[in-house]
Amino acid sequence: MSGAGKSTVARVFAENGFAVVDCDECAREAATRRDFLGEISRRFSPEVIDPNGRLDRRKTAALIFAEAENKARYERIIYPYITHIIIEKVRAARGDVLLDAPTLFEARLDWLCDGIVSVCADREACARRICARDGLTPEQAQARLSAQHDAAFFRERSDRCIENNGSREELAAAAAQAAAALKGRK
Repeated sequence: MSGAGKSTVARVFAENGFAVVDCDECAREAATRRDFLGEISRRFSPEVIDPNGRLDRRKTAALIFAEAENKARYERIIYPYITHIIIEKVRAARGDVLLDAPTLFEARLDWLCDGIVSVCADREACARRICARDGLTPEQAQARLSAQHDAAFFRERSDRCIENNGSREELAAAAAQAAAALKGRK
């Protein structure tokens, strides 16, 4: 869930010896691959590719968020590319690995995990953090949160849930405790 504190938790896991695979970064990488660009152009529209041969993110976003089916179709196309990149990065990593994966369940990547840690916070706290971080209005932040799963969804599907309704120090301590508990677990 956006604004819950995933980035802070990922940083603490990295400080505790985990290799962190940033799945958003993998998605950005997937969107540059020639095979993906060809497929997205064929299956959506050549107009989503800019004159330099790159994905036009603005046009793509307008297209995929115009209709729920377009978004689902886009995800069916890009998720296999993202998954391939993630698996490559996990295989190349040494030791314990944390997938920083905001869409772990939507991408059906939970099968890669020996344990799942979610970060949750009250909706109001998330909205405040999103506004501060992204410069959004409260209404825009609430709309973003409404398009995502709620905290109960993540709590039900996780082995451990870090609650982030306190200070940054409390979040870091909870993340360090989770990292210690999971270190070396297979």
